Amino acid sequence: MTRPLTVYVHLPWCVRKCPYCDFNSHAAPSSVPEDDYVRALLADLRGDLAIAAGRPVESVFFGGGTPSLFSARAIGRILDGVAAVLPLAGDAEITLEANPGTLERGRFADYAGAGVNRVSLGAQSFSAAQLATLGRIHSPDDIDAAILDLEAAGLDNFNLDLMYALPGQDVDAALDDLHRALSLGPAHLSLYQLTLEPGTAFYHRPPQLPDEDAALGMQLAIQAELASAGLEQYEVSGYAQPGRRCRHNLAYWNFGDYLGLGAGAHGKVTRPDGVWRTEKPRMPREFMATAGGGGQRRRVDPVDLPFEWALNALRLTEGATLGAFESTTGLPAGILSPVLASLQARGLVEEIDGRVRATDLGLRFLNDVQAAFLPAAAP
Repeated sequence: MTRPLTVYVHLPWCVRKCPYCDFNSHAAPSSVPEDDYVRALLADLRGDLAIAAGRPVESVFFGGGTPSLFSARAIGRILDGVAAVLPLAGDAEITLEANPGTLERGRFADYAGAGVNRVSLGAQSFSAAQLATLGRIHSPDDIDAAILDLEAAGLDNFNLDLMYALPGQDVDAALDDLHRALSLGPAHLSLYQLTLEPGTAFYHRPPQLPDEDAALGMQLAIQAELASAGLEQYEVSGYAQPGRRCRHNLAYWNFGDYLGLGAGAHGKVTRPDGVWRTEKPRMPREFMATAGGGGQRRRVDPVDLPFEWALNALRLTEGATLGAFESTTGLPAGILSPVLASLQARGLVEEIDGRVRATDLGLRFLNDVQAAFLPAAAP
């Protein structure tokens, strides 16, 4: 059976860098070099064809940065380029990340015409004061306007990104944000706790964040509210209406294969000789200068595969089967037995009918659970 692929396309520019963001994003020049970057992306794609081996593509995800800085014409050129060299499924999920502050009225209709059928909107908060603290360039009204534009374009499959445990936030304020988000009828919500990541402006000049107990209180209140609203948690940060889980992200968590195109993009491809990781040059200028021949490829040492698998599969609330571990890593499931026994004894994972999942306690301490699969940590 031929393994399907997904494709991640990184569009690295933003109007300005948010103080909490540790993604590979860069403040946009006065004129984004759209045509040059698209040409580089298509060259990058051609350079990866040898490892893609004609495999069918089930989803394409445009992330960033702020992909909505690029025109619908550019998005269409990229999708046409993918379809020209790889079998793009007729029902492929095509997601575009968008910032409400970079959208013009009617823009989503153009993106839909180019092939986009799912949008992920970076709302983050519905509080004007919090948006200012987070360095966002949009207002709550811009979010509402973007949703109206989505509806007019017939794009009802949309995600809202929302953050909690923001500076000075309490449970009531977090729930106010959530209720505003739910009132817009999203098919999917991604909920993230604000954390201070190394290398970010917030890390060097940290705001006063709620303590761990307060943050946990917000998380539990949010989860209860989402459950009552009919959005099921299927992944650590992902909540969806029935049938609206993000197929692209599910491919990651199920340890599937994907091409990573663009500045700093990472990819993973399984070949007869093992699992390979790819990484493209991080800086946009270097990427454009070397596209098609730049970047690195390395074979993952089999001893590291249990950790890489756990890093993804255990994010899923349903976990994964031991059979899936064997089929995606090429390793016997028995090598997990000592680690699983140790974690089960601590109440952090459970194994039922060959499916391994983190318990509720394990999801709270997921980093520790995943780290147990590191070679040096194995019992």
